[in-house]
Amino acid sequence: MTNNAEVGRLAVLSLAGSQKLAEKVNQALVTRRGVNASADGYLTPNCCPRFGTGEAKGQIGHSVRGTDLYILVDVVNYSITYTVCGQKNHMSPDDHFQDLKRIIAACGRKPHKITVIMPFLYEGRQHHRSGRESLDCALMLQELVNMGVDDIITFDAHDPRVQNAIPQNSFENVMPTFQFVRSLCETVDELHLDKDSTMVISPDEGATKRAIYLANVAGLNMGTFYKRRDYTRVINGRNPIIAHEFLGPSLDGMDCIVIDDMISSGESMLDVCRQLKERNAKRIFIFATFGLFTNGCEKFDQAYEAGQFDKLFVTNVNYVPDEIRSRPYFVSVQMQDYIAALIDTLNHDGSISSLIDPVLRIQNYLAAYREENQQNG
Repeated sequence: MTNNAEVGRLAVLSLAGSQKLAEKVNQALVTRRGVNASADGYLTPNCCPRFGTGEAKGQIGHSVRGTDLYILVDVVNYSITYTVCGQKNHMSPDDHFQDLKRIIAACGRKPHKITVIMPFLYEGRQHHRSGRESLDCALMLQELVNMGVDDIITFDAHDPRVQNAIPQNSFENVMPTFQFVRSLCETVDELHLDKDSTMVISPDEGATKRAIYLANVAGLNMGTFYKRRDYTRVINGRNPIIAHEFLGPSLDGMDCIVIDDMISSGESMLDVCRQLKERNAKRIFIFATFGLFTNGCEKFDQAYEAGQFDKLFVTNVNYVPDEIRSRPYFVSVQMQDYIAALIDTLNHDGSISSLIDPVLRIQNYLAAYREENQQNG
């Protein structure tokens, strides 16, 4: 249920690197609220100017006292630069997180409520300890809570159990499963989403829960790969993968949906696609919440030209270079309406349970899609 009264005057604040998404979310909020929308929208001006040494400070353009403040931050947007002693630096996740803390500090605990929307969870892959290691993600969450943040919203956390670091505070892990399914149906022709023609694939054991969820909700079968690693060596901070082993039914003539939380270099994902083709898969569609493309897109271009996958679906919640967006295989899954719905509901002190768990929306959408396909022959 949603109340008519707002928790506080709605304000949306976008840090450097997430402005494009924030502008789309702002427009979606204005459209959603109609005649009740603010004439000037909901964006709050802010900046983090730097001194010549690279030191910075957070500044907010106008008062946020008593507001229900939503702060958007994209910690993996490396396109933002700043100058240190005359040298140009690209902002790292550490830089973005520091700016987030600066802006929260500039608020001076004046907002009625602060919600941080951090789609890619800062240090989310450093969520557990193996030996003498730091627990960066847990420390980050505790820092934000100690600074006065009330709610944290993230997308497709690498391991949502990291929320145990702040057990008494709100931590929402949002999945874009419905948006993926809708984009697939709107983009791909001659798609038959049934057990006889389509299978959901987990590229490794870590993505199994995502694949199981999609397969169950959509009524499809599932297969999974597991990684054989060389635990005697460490390369780039992890044990190298020797091979991907497949567990599941025959893939002969099947359309395959490979789902994972992120594409970093993409080597592991492309190896899975190659093995699916070797097992005579028909078409391959990749779902990835975050497209990081840390090694560029050359290998994806080569794999696409070799027919090893057909479409790559990536959400627009984090920065993706324009050169990759222009590729014929790339599909940008738009999330601004979903984020606006979350913000609008929370701002009216409503429950977002149905938004976070979209089982009925997916099933109703697929039922209508299948019925339409049957009518069209």
